[in-house]
Amino acid sequence: MKRRTFIKTAGLGAAAYAALPSIEWAWGDIPSRTGSVIEGRKLNVACIGIGGKGRSDVAAMAGENIVALCDVDFAKGRDNFKKFPQAKRYKDFRRMLMEMDDQIDAVTVSTPDHMHFPAAMMAIKMGKHVFVQKPLAHTIEEARALTEAARKHQVATHMGIQGHAGNGIRRMREWYAARAIGEINEVHIWTNRPIWPQGDRPLPPAQGVPDQLDWNLWQGVAAEHAYNRAYLPFSWRGWWEYGCGALGDIGCHAMDCAYDVLKLGSPTGVEATCGPQSEWSAPAWSVVTYQFPANADRGPIKLVWYDGNKTPKRPAVLEEGRNLPGGIGGQLWHGSEGTIMVSDVYCKSARIIPQAQWIDFAKNRMPEKTEKPSIGHMKEWIEACKGGVPAGANFDYAGPLTEMVLLGNLAVRTGKRIEWDTKNLRCTNVLEANTFVRKTYRKY
Repeated sequence: MKRRTFIKTAGLGAAAYAALPSIEWAWGDIPSRTGSVIEGRKLNVACIGIGGKGRSDVAAMAGENIVALCDVDFAKGRDNFKKFPQAKRYKDFRRMLMEMDDQIDAVTVSTPDHMHFPAAMMAIKMGKHVFVQKPLAHTIEEARALTEAARKHQVATHMGIQGHAGNGIRRMREWYAARAIGEINEVHIWTNRPIWPQGDRPLPPAQGVPDQLDWNLWQGVAAEHAYNRAYLPFSWRGWWEYGCGALGDIGCHAMDCAYDVLKLGSPTGVEATCGPQSEWSAPAWSVVTYQFPANADRGPIKLVWYDGNKTPKRPAVLEEGRNLPGGIGGQLWHGSEGTIMVSDVYCKSARIIPQAQWIDFAKNRMPEKTEKPSIGHMKEWIEACKGGVPAGANFDYAGPLTEMVLLGNLAVRTGKRIEWDTKNLRCTNVLEANTFVRKTYRKY
């Protein structure tokens, strides 16, 4: 669909919905544009999903020129409508992009997971720079497609993993280079997610749709289901139709540091043990084990993920009276010469254990700080849109990270060990797992 067609169909009122792009448009090889470097002025930004996490994403763009705000529930967007009264208001992002094509430089996508791909792909193919909340996509296939499309259309991209711009990941890179704990061979990461209902649940019964909500648009490409307040505004994460469970919610944050520092790449195998789940609902807890092959700089790595308040075995070197971190979660990095304990999911507060070894390291072997601090998570993307260096979590990084994280859900949903061919996006030993690599889409 060319620019002229977008503008023409935009003025047709209700009839224009027949001409709105379908999901086939997102996958098709159609005429499209490349991104433009924005020089000498503020970005013209359109924001999709402006309640929930979208509130902070919109706020991060307040220094630019916010020209359009889109949310399927205007009540959830009320605060941002007041803050940016000059911005045009929409419920359907397709209509927004069509009508305001020439007025938009960049787009933020802060919707539930199942709508990341349709919104981001449409914007990318129109040559818009794109920011997308984590996880980048709802399926592995979508993550790969967005990565390739962003590269093809030469747009500046970024995924919402704030820790990637933090100092913690930078220090961990410096410690790793200094071999603070020798050769690292295992990483254990745990979280208190899910903090919403999950488990062996059927689909909930139909309830009345709130007046302010466009339920059809909220469902988008997902299969048609009756509305129930069990889905939103937050608990959609636990339903496979809309979210990616605990892994999708926090995995891209929590695994980011290890993925970057250890250059993990794609695992060769993944397996999981889980609590009860259903066809529709993610499990109440899971323990997922990833096996990463050796590369030129290190040996093989085992990474174990725990959610639902499951935790790893207490390290023998942890002194009596000290506990594993609680709260949102923590990490243990085991090496040939020691263990690092991290008291959060972003690697902001890492220390070697036991305390005596930490004191020795801090006094005698602590490497100098050599990495420059980030200019700021969202600022990285803004500057990239204006011709600066790519943002740290651009899709060439965030896409493969998301693929790796979501591979865990193949093991979770099948209950079997997954052997993975990353080049062809295919599970080679459990054929039914490939049904979760991609999905079908509803026309809406």
